[in-house]
Amino acid sequence: MATITLLTRAGCAMCARAHDDLTALLEEVRAAGGDAGYEQVDVDAPGNTELRGEYGDMLPVVLLDGEQHSYWEVDAARLRADLGA
Repeated sequence: MATITLLTRAGCAMCARAHDDLTALLEEVRAAGGDAGYEQVDVDAPGNTELRGEYGDMLPVVLLDGEQHSYWEVDAARLRADLGA
């Protein structure tokens, strides 16, 4: 099972939109019989210094199995293809 991670920060409107886009995409993937895990990580939370340093200027960032997949917006077509949906 693939894991999608959305890197965010509090108060980020683009991050909220990316979350909504990913939620809809995951519903679509699951309805088609696919499966993927999903989590959000706030790069400003304690202990996330590395993530903040690497991705803080690119938020929101979508990681697929820990690798950068897209940033600033969800590349839904590419993510669907990479999930095999």
